[in-house]
Amino acid sequence: MAKLIPILVLVISAALGLTAGKFLRPPPPEPAEDVAEELDGEKPSEETKSAEEGADGTSPAMDYVKMNNQFVVPIVTDNRVSAMVVLSLSIEAPLGQEDEILRREPKLRDSFLRVLFTHANIGGFDGEFTSIEKLGGLKRALKEVAQRDIGTDLVNDVLIVEIARQDY
Repeated sequence: MAKLIPILVLVISAALGLTAGKFLRPPPPEPAEDVAEELDGEKPSEETKSAEEGADGTSPAMDYVKMNNQFVVPIVTDNRVSAMVVLSLSIEAPLGQEDEILRREPKLRDSFLRVLFTHANIGGFDGEFTSIEKLGGLKRALKEVAQRDIGTDLVNDVLIVEIARQDY
């Protein structure tokens, strides 16, 4: 009987481990549409989806206009620059609008830098600065100023193409 106790303890431990593993398993990954909703912070309605799609059910063609230079944002801590964040942005726009957007690039750059500096000053680039919540808020703010400055008909979205932070 004494020889069965270690085996019994092993079997019970294994059963408990398997049960705990089953109940503590992470949830399955979300579909890509749900992740996009989290980034934008809003769920697209059926009307929005159908307006974005063409008559044949495909998405309309878009141009992606890359801003000519990167954006450099200093992170100031205790009155000194403690880090730099470098971003590359692109504008998603209807086909054929690239020249108009590039013509207005100085105005866009000024507005984008204001948003980026404000985001840095409120701690948006601290800690997990690439989290969905922080980047979603930043993307919304960038899109709002772009649509305000050059029009909702020219700006479908603002894309953060590259982002990097260098601490000093």
